[in-house]
Amino acid sequence: MRFAFALTVAITVVTAAPLMAQQAGPYRVLETARVGGEGGWDYIYADAAGRRLYIPRGAVRGVPAAGAASATPDIPERLTIFDLDTLKPVAELSGIGGNGTAVDPLTNHGFTSDHPKVSMFDTKTLAPLKSIDVGAARPDGIYFDPFNEHVYVFSHPTKDATVIDSKDGAVLGTIDLGGTPEQGVGDGRGMLYVVMQDAVGGVTAVDVKSMKVVGHYSFIDKGGCNGLALDVKNQVLFAACSRSGSPVAQQPMMVVMSARDGKILATLPLAGASDGATFNPATMEAFSSQGNGTMTIVKEKSPTSFEVEQNLSTMNGARTITFDSKTGHLFAMSQERGPAPADAPPSASGRPVQGPPIPGSFTILMVGKTP
Repeated sequence: MRFAFALTVAITVVTAAPLMAQQAGPYRVLETARVGGEGGWDYIYADAAGRRLYIPRGAVRGVPAAGAASATPDIPERLTIFDLDTLKPVAELSGIGGNGTAVDPLTNHGFTSDHPKVSMFDTKTLAPLKSIDVGAARPDGIYFDPFNEHVYVFSHPTKDATVIDSKDGAVLGTIDLGGTPEQGVGDGRGMLYVVMQDAVGGVTAVDVKSMKVVGHYSFIDKGGCNGLALDVKNQVLFAACSRSGSPVAQQPMMVVMSARDGKILATLPLAGASDGATFNPATMEAFSSQGNGTMTIVKEKSPTSFEVEQNLSTMNGARTITFDSKTGHLFAMSQERGPAPADAPPSASGRPVQGPPIPGSFTILMVGKTP
C-alpha cells in the first residue's frame, strides 16, 4: 500500500454542459467537472460533514510500445478525493481502491470495500491505517451506520455482510443475508435494510444490535435491484430494480415498500436500469441513477402516494449516485466513450457493447434544483 498526493489531472468546471439536454422539472445538471484519470469505478460517496467526495478508481495495466505508439505505464488502484463544494481534486491515496467508500465523521476513519480486503484510512491526514482481512468475502457495497459506528461491507459470492467496528477496524462478525446484497441503508434506530440483486429480488431487514436477520421482504416478480433508499420518518423504502415481469424482462421499476412489514405501496417506471438510489428527507424525494444517462426523481406526496416527478438527462454511464445532505445536491460520474467495434461479439451480460473510453474524459456531475 502506498500513500501519495499525485494530482496531475486537469479539471474543467462548467455550468449545465451542453451535451446533457435538460428536461422539464425542478432538477438539472448544475455543474460538470471533467477531472480525468483512468481506470474503472463503481460507487461515489459524499461525506457531507467533512466536505469531501470519494471515488475509488481501478488499476490500469500499461501497454508496451508498439511501432510508432509509445508505451503507457501501469496505473495503480487508488482512492480519488475531491472537494465536495468545488469539485476540485484534493488528493489520491495510491494502493487504496475498490468499489465504495464509507466514512465515520466521529472517528475520522474512512473505509474502502477493496478486493480482497477492506482498507482503512484517516480522513484528516489521509494516511493509510489498516488493511482488514475479510476472509472469503469479496467486498462490494459498503455502508456506515452512525447508530452503532459500525461499517457493513456486502459481498456477492458469500451473500453476507462483514461487520467492522469503525473505531479500530476490528471485524465483529458476519451476517448471512440470504441473497446477493447490493446497497444498504439504516434507519439510525438499529435497523439495517439491504436490497438483493437476485433475479427475483427483495429487501433483507437486519437488527444491528443482535446482528440477526429479522425479515425478508419479497418484490414478487421484480429483480436485478441495485439501489435502495429510505424515508426514515415514514418508514418507506425505495428499491430501484432493473427488471420486472414474469418471465423476467427489461422493465426497470422503482418498488416502493413499507419498511415495517414489506407491504408494496407502489411500483413506478424508471427511465433505465438503475445502479443506485438515495432519498432527500427535506424535499421528500427519492432519486435513482441509470446507466443510460438518466436520473429518475420520485416524489413522495404522502406516505401512501408517490409519483414520478422528473426524468432528467445526465450523462451516458452515470449509473451510481450519492447525496449531500447539506446542500441537497446529487452527484454521479461517468466517462466518454468512442464507438463500439462493429464486429464486437455480444456481451455475456446482455448489456450493449461499449466502445473504448476516451482518455481524460472522466467527469463528475452535480445535480440540483434550478435556482
